[in-house]
Amino acid sequence: MKIHCQKLPVVLFLLLFFSMMGKSTSAQNYVFAPLPMEEPDSVIRQYKPFLAHLERETGFHFNISYSRDYAELLRKFRDGTVDIAYLGPLPYVELKAAYPAAEPVVHFLEKSGKAKYTCALFTAGEENPKSKSGKARIALTQPLSTCGYLAADALLEQQHIDIERLHYRYLGKHDEAALSVVRGDFEWGAAKAAIARRYENLGIRIIRETAELPSFSLIANTSRMPQQHIDAIRQALIKLRPQDHPADASYTVTWGENVRHGAIRATDADFDPVRSMRKNTRIPEQGNY
Repeated sequence: MKIHCQKLPVVLFLLLFFSMMGKSTSAQNYVFAPLPMEEPDSVIRQYKPFLAHLERETGFHFNISYSRDYAELLRKFRDGTVDIAYLGPLPYVELKAAYPAAEPVVHFLEKSGKAKYTCALFTAGEENPKSKSGKARIALTQPLSTCGYLAADALLEQQHIDIERLHYRYLGKHDEAALSVVRGDFEWGAAKAAIARRYENLGIRIIRETAELPSFSLIANTSRMPQQHIDAIRQALIKLRPQDHPADASYTVTWGENVRHGAIRATDADFDPVRSMRKNTRIPEQGNY
């Protein structure tokens, strides 16, 4: 559309011009929310180069909104203050059930090259440890973390142990769950297996792992983002193949470990295994001690 300013009154032209600018600007500014799996400075540092790539490829601008916990992030998404988020499978399943406008964009590949990951039950001592009080303690991440209560319950059941007969507490971050076991504050812990393995040199020993689950994903709020913008973001990510092309690997090397290995298109059906795992499990919002 061309505007011939000599044919319009100056005031009318200016009103039209700034109105168009306002719509363009608001349409291209989005709020991105990462899962609070680690401390805020670490999380933000990991995602800045990733978002810089999306800005270069799409022309959109992204601001980071850090949340204290998973529940706060999902609340922001439903309230319309978050446009696009990095979520694990259980948070997405819970969000989608309450908010159908959530749409999977891509799955991020793990270092292995798979769009799958596992949760781990681990210890730093005996395979069936007990605390001095005789009742073992287990460190969990967050209620809505896939590798929190949900995975711990399933993995302990394989050990013929009822999680409700243990002491458990939510510590928030995956790395804190591992470190608390290293320090001896807890006998057991549950977290993403890849994060638990970072601490094997400090004595962490993985006892069991879940079956493979769909990897962490980018989830768009379709009530806030037009489909063509979602498609542009998806294309900007899936065109990079750092697992196959050294140039792409060099380009993404400064991105966070969670997003640097490539991405593939995601669909809602990919999360059905998590829905089956979830079933009717009651996930407590608070620990029991």
